[in-house]
Amino acid sequence: MDGKTAFATILEREGVDVVFCFPNNILIDACAAAGIRPIISRMERTAVNMADAYSRVNNGNKNGVVLVQGGPGIENAFSGVAQAYADSSPLLMVPNHPGTRRHGMSSDFNAARNYEGVTKWADSVNHADRIPELMRRAYTQLRTGRPYPVLVEMPNDVLAAEISEEQFHYQPQRKRRSAGDPRDVSRVAELLVNARRPVIYAGQGVLYAEATPELVELAELLNAPTMTTTLGKSGFPENHPLALGAGGNTGTKMVGDFLAKSDVVFGIGTSFQKTLASAPVPAGKTVIQSTIDEKDLNGEYPLEEIIVGDARLVLAQLIEEVKDRLGADGRRGDESVAAEIRQVRQEWLAEWMPRLSSNDVPISPYRVVYELNARLDKANSIVTHDSGNPRDQIVPFYAATTPRGYIGWGNSTQLGSGLGYAMGAKVAFPEKTCVNLMGDVAVGMAGTDFETAAREQLGIITVIVNNGAMGGYEKNIPIATERYRTKYVTGEYAAMAASLGAHTEYVTDPNEVGPAIERVKEISATGQPCVLEIITREEPVFSQYYR
Repeated sequence: MDGKTAFATILEREGVDVVFCFPNNILIDACAAAGIRPIISRMERTAVNMADAYSRVNNGNKNGVVLVQGGPGIENAFSGVAQAYADSSPLLMVPNHPGTRRHGMSSDFNAARNYEGVTKWADSVNHADRIPELMRRAYTQLRTGRPYPVLVEMPNDVLAAEISEEQFHYQPQRKRRSAGDPRDVSRVAELLVNARRPVIYAGQGVLYAEATPELVELAELLNAPTMTTTLGKSGFPENHPLALGAGGNTGTKMVGDFLAKSDVVFGIGTSFQKTLASAPVPAGKTVIQSTIDEKDLNGEYPLEEIIVGDARLVLAQLIEEVKDRLGADGRRGDESVAAEIRQVRQEWLAEWMPRLSSNDVPISPYRVVYELNARLDKANSIVTHDSGNPRDQIVPFYAATTPRGYIGWGNSTQLGSGLGYAMGAKVAFPEKTCVNLMGDVAVGMAGTDFETAAREQLGIITVIVNNGAMGGYEKNIPIATERYRTKYVTGEYAAMAASLGAHTEYVTDPNEVGPAIERVKEISATGQPCVLEIITREEPVFSQYYR
């Protein structure tokens, strides 16, 4: 077989049934010949965003694969991979290359070297008989330790060269996990049991480890209120009595109150880095961290105790230690903490209900979030956001109740990414309702990919909150905004999306938001993407309760 056939065979053995592409790579045809579906986007970054979401919603058990052209293709893809790296998403980048004889030329873009800062591992294949070796290494990196993108560059001459049956040997790589040191687990269990007001602070490591049942059990045994980061949102069901909701650049009042009153904060599956995707831990707390990656340890918070290990295995170990100390039922039956959470939640929602249920015109963006939260079947939906105001407005108020029913992102905040995330989620789970909330400025970054959704019959729902402005930017460019109206933009986005094959609706009446959502739920189920353009006001008031 030749090199490209060997590559496609490896993908088959790894269970790959779709690859995300743009615009040209000889591996696209090799994959198609092997029965692997290529999805061509309208730009490289969208292909990466789709693969990123595909990896996330599959918890890394299946990895998104991106095939792009050497040179301009892999150059254009950089921002999407940088975002996947910032958020720890395990996708496989495979650019082609004009040929090994071009290596070292000043005009040649060396993908392996230039991508070292945004991948876990990157290399270029120099001989066809090394394709199995380097692909084996790539999938091992994808499925061992902290998830990150990896890159394997495939020169055209290598792909055209022959590899014998004797030289081709490849077995699929499975996930490898490590538990925590029992001594560390015992010390952490002792601190948690003796804490007066512990808070569990859960990141997306819980999702990748598929550890929601264990997290719920530990929280119930300890009677510990539990929050998630934006990236970890949906890792703990937000309809659970002990749920505080999510905290990032914005968050629920429960997150702010309980972190402020806590004495011990236990971070599980989180980097504890101070980003837009994580709530700050107040000073003076006893902080414990359990993570799969030693690079995160003792970073921006001093740590009292540390466990290095897979979130699911570590939680299982802690459950046994806590049961040894508190008995099989732990502190179940004590309703005091749940009652306190319920009271704070009621006060918080009462404070925000005038915005969430507002009938004012232009429409409040919070009314849009309120209607999405009320009308989507949480068990059968995947919701994501774009960066900026849409993220900050939806994260506190959309209650995620099912693992991976929400894709929170934003350690890097590139406008327009949410559209690709919704499409990647729909490819992974075509039976689910996949929704993206984005602003009008974000449409300008990625809106042509409405055509990708239409062409590929990806029945996603995109809700555009159009306030005609770059929300919040006047803080950074006040003079330019005052003198030249620099932050203001225009566009007829429903009309644009309709021209690209989407079903569209243009909504100006707040009482029509809910019915429009109901209509597009039905239409999107037929495979046609839907776009709701909702004319909203700027509402620079956010749920931020951190002290």
